[in-house]
Amino acid sequence: MTVQIDHALEEIRRFRPSPEFAAQAVADARLYEEAAADRLGFWAEQARDLLTWSTPFTQTLDWSNPPFAKWFHDGELNVAYNCLDRHVEAGLGDRVALHFEGEPGDSRAITYAELTAEVKRAANALLALGVAAGDRVAIYLPMIPEAVVAMLACARIGAVHSVVFGGFSSKSLQARIDDAQAEVVITADGGYRKGRAFPLKPTVDEAIEAAETTVRSVLVVNRTGEDVAWTEGRDVWWADQLAAVDAEHEAQGFNAEQPLFILYTSGTTGNPKGILHTSGGYLTQAAFTHKNVFDLHPERDVYWCTADVGWITGHSYVVYGPLANGATQVLYEGTPDTPHPGRWWEIIEKYQVSILYTAPTAIRSFMKQGRDVVHGFNVRSLRLLGSVGEPINPEAWIWYRHVIGGGSIPVVDTWWQTETGAIMISALPGITDLKPGSAQVAIPGISIDIVDDDGTPIEGEGGGLLTITEPWPSMLRGIWGDPERFKETYWEKFGDRYFAGDGARRDEDGDIWLLGRVDDVMNVSGHRLSTAEIESSLVAHPWTAEAAVVGASDETTGQAVVAFVILKTSQADQVTDVVAASDELRRHVALQIGAIARPRQVFIVNELPKTRSGKIMRRLLRDLAEGREIGDTTTLADTSIMQIISEQVK
Repeated sequence: MTVQIDHALEEIRRFRPSPEFAAQAVADARLYEEAAADRLGFWAEQARDLLTWSTPFTQTLDWSNPPFAKWFHDGELNVAYNCLDRHVEAGLGDRVALHFEGEPGDSRAITYAELTAEVKRAANALLALGVAAGDRVAIYLPMIPEAVVAMLACARIGAVHSVVFGGFSSKSLQARIDDAQAEVVITADGGYRKGRAFPLKPTVDEAIEAAETTVRSVLVVNRTGEDVAWTEGRDVWWADQLAAVDAEHEAQGFNAEQPLFILYTSGTTGNPKGILHTSGGYLTQAAFTHKNVFDLHPERDVYWCTADVGWITGHSYVVYGPLANGATQVLYEGTPDTPHPGRWWEIIEKYQVSILYTAPTAIRSFMKQGRDVVHGFNVRSLRLLGSVGEPINPEAWIWYRHVIGGGSIPVVDTWWQTETGAIMISALPGITDLKPGSAQVAIPGISIDIVDDDGTPIEGEGGGLLTITEPWPSMLRGIWGDPERFKETYWEKFGDRYFAGDGARRDEDGDIWLLGRVDDVMNVSGHRLSTAEIESSLVAHPWTAEAAVVGASDETTGQAVVAFVILKTSQADQVTDVVAASDELRRHVALQIGAIARPRQVFIVNELPKTRSGKIMRRLLRDLAEGREIGDTTTLADTSIMQIISEQVK
């Protein structure tokens, strides 16, 4: 049966790159032509141009055993050397690699020479603890420079790191330690968040106690100075261990398919999936996309990706991509609203940030506050904005460009996943006419298609399932320890192509619009509707700052649209009749999209349930909409929020 995803929300605004931006852009249209003419030759050229190889490769791709790919597999390189030593050897040792800004206000600038020296010592410290190439190291740290150092030290010696987000519970950490069989954990006494110190070491102790894997050593960074429990013979202070080892370490080359990291993502069975990435192909695509999507001029740009290193965005666009390209970047420990709502803009002004890459949830939070907060700071140093994490609705895109970007600079909306490793769909800012809300086109060398449920390609305009039809350099190499699950999860549905799990539509120009996870597509009276489009419609209303839409069971229509809406701060006091406001928003959606999308209910709430990474937990809202007991809330940034929302919607 042929089933497509319906769409009715049209966006007609277009923004052409300025002649000044286009004239100086890093990328040009020839990239598309070269990739189309010889895709594998294109990626081979990028790998040779962007990276330094200790042993040059002769074969670009081995796809003889799909879905298990090998890229550049007879070549050797060292990932840390590519991110550090070669820049120092090229005379760039005095260039700032990291502008670190702690939440309490402490800051320091770390040059490439200083970062290289620290990573060499950390590599020797791990070797002294018995870590060898292929061993797994769990990293559970706040957003401090030592997190970057720890990742690169593992890469330098060929160890496999598994970074666990510092907001996860001891149970989550324990599951990841056990699955990866990590023998060393790198953590801190604590970190700073929302104006206070939060502990990390006790969580590690609890996880290790429950773990089946034997953890030999725990390296502890002294960040907050809080007292911590200590296990002699196992626990070691980071600073003491680094001071006790040799300062020199020569980076050796490893096979391009040497495992680089495992990063766990949620699994439908409740068991997290350990997504495995290797070295040569991953670093090639991370560096290529970072350079071209963000129009990086490393000699003058200051780049800031606001993601935590506990997520794939922090791996690819805080650590590996930027450092491989010799970028100068900001690393910020805390939250956007501590100690005041303008903290991010203050940081941009302080460091003259020119490229900002952040999530739609953050942008919508700033929309809620209003533009006056931004206008209290000078952010004119910005020349390019990026969006990542989920589809960005057009009104948030416009607000981002006009309020943060001053109305004239490009906004690149990027689509990719933990599994893809690097950006797959994005505008190239000096080439593409930008469309608010659209990720637009596959990057050069990437092959994307939209199909129906049967795998039949959807020609021309239409919505369906997003697939990747050809292997790509930064693709996942499997699920750690479970090759069958890898095949079943990503390849079984269509056999010869990767299924991303996302819905998408292609417009009349051939540009791609992401519709969110297929799980979030609702079937209302036989029409498959995207929650993302209805959310975009709601946010387009002048009252609305943020919206989350779910499909709730309905006897008449199969599923009904239920929306949860946060009002802008400037509007909240004026909207006194909640019932009338709900009716107005329902009418607005019906006018913009059609009667079929009119929400059955619109609940006006003060907050939405979000994880610490900013993602809205729609399954909890679905529980609420269907009158079920609320599910697990342990991953929420604020576990009490569902109780508050429940009271508001009664």
